[in-house]
Amino acid sequence: MNERQQRFVDFYIQTGNASEAARLSGYSKRIANRIGTENLSKPVIKKAIEARLKEFESQRVADAQEVLEHLTAVVRGEMTEEVVTQSGKKFVVTVSEKDKLKAADMLLKVAGVYRDKLDVKVDSSTLFVETLEKIWAKENVGASP
Repeated sequence: MNERQQRFVDFYIQTGNASEAARLSGYSKRIANRIGTENLSKPVIKKAIEARLKEFESQRVADAQEVLEHLTAVVRGEMTEEVVTQSGKKFVVTVSEKDKLKAADMLLKVAGVYRDKLDVKVDSSTLFVETLEKIWAKENVGASP
């Protein structure tokens, strides 16, 4: 890929417009539209654009470790937030206890602390007898012995 094509990739990422990217890259205004379309159809340029977009995407999206570190900072009271009063005054305060508890809850869920283990063993004959006893009890509630 030559220098002008590399600039095209850079400007296309910035503008999202092939014609404008071609003009900014140094191509003639008269043929910028055609060159822009042509450049987008070239496999080398397509791959370069896709690679750059993936690079930006990975930088913008938080990974699991980053999220866990942020939640931990909230739980520990290391995070602050700006609060604006009705009069317009701004204060920087640590996050609320409600937010700390929510972050702690999320961390515990991720850690698997909330996994319920319910071990129920039911014998079918026992279940049948219990069900019959409940039905009989409901039918005989108002009956006198």
